[in-house]
Amino acid sequence: MLPPRRHRIDHDDGARPSKVDPGSTDRWTGTVAGVPEGDTVHLTAKRLRAALAGQVLVRGELRHPRLVGHDLAGRTVLDVASVGKHLFTRFDDGASLHSHLRMDGEWHLYRPGMRWQRPGHQARAVLETGERVAVEFALHDMELLPTAEEDRLVGHLGPDLLDPAWGPEHAAEALRRFTARGASELGLVLLEQRVMAGVGNLYRAEVCFLLGCSPWTLVRDLPDPAAAVTLARDLLLRNADRPQQSTTGELARGRQHWVYERTGQRCRRCGARVRSGEQGDGVYARFVYWCPRCQPGPGPTPDAAPARW
Repeated sequence: MLPPRRHRIDHDDGARPSKVDPGSTDRWTGTVAGVPEGDTVHLTAKRLRAALAGQVLVRGELRHPRLVGHDLAGRTVLDVASVGKHLFTRFDDGASLHSHLRMDGEWHLYRPGMRWQRPGHQARAVLETGERVAVEFALHDMELLPTAEEDRLVGHLGPDLLDPAWGPEHAAEALRRFTARGASELGLVLLEQRVMAGVGNLYRAEVCFLLGCSPWTLVRDLPDPAAAVTLARDLLLRNADRPQQSTTGELARGRQHWVYERTGQRCRRCGARVRSGEQGDGVYARFVYWCPRCQPGPGPTPDAAPARW
């Protein structure tokens, strides 16, 4: 498997601001492996909400093969919400447009008349108001359904780590699901959306590092399982409203992560070489990054792809 690639959510220009202005026309990059992190989807929803909510669609084309023929023009957008890594655009007629970006999907925002940055044949949805045009490219998962039935698509998920209503009951449920996977490896359980929704490969690696545990540590062997849930939520919250995804507290390029995508570089804490290797089987295998000195414990299985320095 090749090292993970970048996932982009594009906007009108090439600026890369340190903070997100919901009224601006900026472009930012969310770093993920395979699918976007929960904070990237959260920020996408925020930007789409600022552009579309309360506006009547003058154009509402759905070009996804399963939805060709549906016309959303004339509907008012009530809200755009994220649930884990899922997006719901909700309309005044009681319908919701569900989308999941997966590996290749991107939402772009333009002003009317602006040239799109990707070919038109790759567009799967075009939602236009009098002032903004939201275009979704290369989307595989899209469904139009009653808003009241959204739970059918996300009801299986664990607590959303960026749920605005997050409280003690959410934390307790996430911990219950997490510890129920006691015989599974920490790095794999962190990625399991049925346990808690929102963690991707970036935060998986960084949570393991900050816990001081190898990604291959069994959940039942963690000294403080609740710390994993708290840390995952804290990191996502820290970056929920900005394009940078920093776990170190620094925003400068190349200084944002402890181990993620730093194979062969010196650990920022101990100076050892950061390593990377595959964790998981088949299509679920993902590159994971760790410091062998700061994160003692089990390593890759003998049949895994060779670890890299």
